[in-house]
Amino acid sequence: MINYLYREQNWKSQLSDLITDPQELLNILNLSQDDLLSGAILASEQFKLRIPRAFVEKMDISNPKDPLLLQVLPHHLELEEHADFVTDPLGEEQANHLPGILHKYESRFLLTLTGACAVHCRYCFRRHFPYQENLPKNHDWENIQNYILQHPQINEIILSGGDPLTISNQKLETWIKRLESIEQLQTLRIHTRVPVVIPTRLDDELLTLLKNSRLRIVIVIHSNHANELDDFTVSQLKNLADQHITVLNQAVFLKGVNDNADVLVNLSKRLFEARVMPYYLHVLDKVKGAHHFDLDNAIIEQIYTDILARLPGYLVPKLVREIAGEKNKTPLYGVTVA
Repeated sequence: MINYLYREQNWKSQLSDLITDPQELLNILNLSQDDLLSGAILASEQFKLRIPRAFVEKMDISNPKDPLLLQVLPHHLELEEHADFVTDPLGEEQANHLPGILHKYESRFLLTLTGACAVHCRYCFRRHFPYQENLPKNHDWENIQNYILQHPQINEIILSGGDPLTISNQKLETWIKRLESIEQLQTLRIHTRVPVVIPTRLDDELLTLLKNSRLRIVIVIHSNHANELDDFTVSQLKNLADQHITVLNQAVFLKGVNDNADVLVNLSKRLFEARVMPYYLHVLDKVKGAHHFDLDNAIIEQIYTDILARLPGYLVPKLVREIAGEKNKTPLYGVTVA
């Protein structure tokens, strides 16, 4: 383990001390391969390296195939062109009705409060998203409020990004109170990877803010491998459950990371220890730069069949694909994933 006492640092300090230099990351992990470094430097020019030191501490030293490292280390294969891997695989440009609003599903929409993430996952389907043109400012609130009121079927708002837990508790509180003022809204969902990569983000101030909201709070974390969930991270996630907050996990099928039934079974079990329920297992979105994570359809189906045989139903995430223009995620088990 790396000697980095992240438990003693607050989340803001960790967020301001990210690793952004591939050479530094490889030095910390005692990896000196020239091909890794040259590829990482080139790929990082297009989509920058960003990774918290707390997450690096969970990686194996001297292991270039560590499943956590593979998710975040820029790779020269990201620069390859593949015709079916595009910049907007989910058709979000058409769903971007106002700054901050991505309205793809009838009863809910995504509110993108920030373009910042604590970590740049190399398979991110929004790695090409034009955030700066879409971040809502305070003066945009009236338009967002009117949009909600004009769509009475909307009862849930999903805070997304970027990662909404990279913003301050004060700013988060401002937006939550705005949403609470709209009577038709019942649920607030927060999609975030921060509790996995910077567990101290779940501080007492945030927990109190969420606990006291009149809205039903659902936190959807993103973890792809049980190694991401060390004991400290598990203890932090349990604090959410102690506040009666529903916590779910979504994962992505990734070649070299979790393309193995044992890995995904262990992930579900570890999530359950943290009182987090497996929610979705996504087939990779075909975003430009992520082709090297793609898996053959037959492999996906075989692994998922094995998972179904080995886990109780409540620990089996739903295997899904998001298709641009569809009104819901598309379930894949029992049908072709092509």
